[in-house]
Amino acid sequence: MLTPDLQVALALVIPLIGSVGIALAGSAPNIRETVTLVTAGALFLNVISLLQVVLNGGAPEYSLISNLPGLEIAFKIEPLGMIFAMVASTLWIINSIYSIGYMRGNREPKQTRFYICFGIAISAAMGIAFAENLLTLFIFYEVLSLSTYPLVTHKGNDAALKGGRIYLGILLGTSIGLFLPAIIWTWVLTGTTDFTPGGILAGHATPLVTAILLFLFMYGIGKAALMPIHRWLPSAMVAPTPVSALLHAVAVVKAGVFSVLKVVIYIFGIDFLNGQVATEILMWLAAFTLLAASTVALTKDNLKARLAYSTISQLAYIVLAASLVTPMAMAGGAMQIVMHAFGKITLFFCAGAIYTATKKTEISDMRGLGRQMPFTFFAFFIGSLSIIGIPPLGGSWAKFYIMLGAVEAEQLVVLAVLLISSLLNIAYLMPIVVRGFFYPPLGKSDPETPIGQEQSFITRASIQEAPLLCVAPPVVTAFGCLVLFFFIDPIYQFLLPILTP
Repeated sequence: MLTPDLQVALALVIPLIGSVGIALAGSAPNIRETVTLVTAGALFLNVISLLQVVLNGGAPEYSLISNLPGLEIAFKIEPLGMIFAMVASTLWIINSIYSIGYMRGNREPKQTRFYICFGIAISAAMGIAFAENLLTLFIFYEVLSLSTYPLVTHKGNDAALKGGRIYLGILLGTSIGLFLPAIIWTWVLTGTTDFTPGGILAGHATPLVTAILLFLFMYGIGKAALMPIHRWLPSAMVAPTPVSALLHAVAVVKAGVFSVLKVVIYIFGIDFLNGQVATEILMWLAAFTLLAASTVALTKDNLKARLAYSTISQLAYIVLAASLVTPMAMAGGAMQIVMHAFGKITLFFCAGAIYTATKKTEISDMRGLGRQMPFTFFAFFIGSLSIIGIPPLGGSWAKFYIMLGAVEAEQLVVLAVLLISSLLNIAYLMPIVVRGFFYPPLGKSDPETPIGQEQSFITRASIQEAPLLCVAPPVVTAFGCLVLFFFIDPIYQFLLPILTP
């Protein structure tokens, strides 16, 4: 009989088995893609089963290797990891459907390798989600970096190879140069690397050591893209759009900010960090990243580049929440992992659909495209509102809880930062929608219609959307942004045990 403990191991193994199946079916695209979808579905069902166990009070665990005392390769499910696993397994199904439409629609080469690496990356994400200690987290963190490198360099041209070098160089450099020493130092101080409710450093680290460790962890976890180690993220935008969706929503950056929250909650401990000078410095660094990345996004005409800098800004919300070290802020940071995943994957799906249908990548070239692609642009509109934080969409709750955390921490300046950020979000996202629906198509008005006097019109004959498999996924994830707004209380109640140990 399959026990919950074995199901933990199975969550890592299912995507790997799927990758083998994809490799074997490489010469038969229909079978290969069927294997991809079946594997994604099987992982989702396995994770749902584990969620039910956790909801019933269980904490399934699985030990793979026991070496030195306190240094095991082991897995244990807790609420924060369960949420990350649910996000990754759910969006893998949708991303796989989208990938089929995108890769075929653009006749991308090396599709078998693409799906194989995708499966390995999802397996690594499951390992990160369920890691019981820092050593296990670090191993799967590195596997995730290495398995996504071929995806970033998928096109094989000079730009892709350069982007891949920056991507891998920064992520491996920070993890080996900063993250690993922080793990070793923590083990030397405490004799363990286990994720423990309330943290493990209290009584073992002076304020100075705590500050050094905090910044080693925050910058060692490079996937969180805290400035100035953020360049890997826009550099990776040379990858196909499904890969960008993987990087921004399903696995990579979410693995980064998830790791940040997990380290703060289970290694340092909320109570231990509360009042430390280092957390206030981290708060200002996160606030700077949040506003600076949004400002840079305003200057980008390339849609994926603008969305990349938007992601850097949105990730900073989570680091900012971690720096406030209050239960409400932590809840908001955890919610942001979920809400940003659905909102941002919607935007990247839409960017890919626009490229597939029109080959346009620059925002300035997208005038009037909303009339040609109304479903795509309306999904983009919904995803944008969620990223901005407008009710009734899920993103509004994450920002609301972070605001409550700021009030709880008596850091009212954070409220101003969040307000300015939301205004910047509007400034770099809404013009894309307005340009698509209300501006005349390029070359269709001479002289051009004055701004403010344009008329939007959509007729059945004018609709020329991308293939269905590129359009349906963003519509589904946009709807998910709406649904999540009404399911926030179950998420909060699920997180409550780790926020008040």
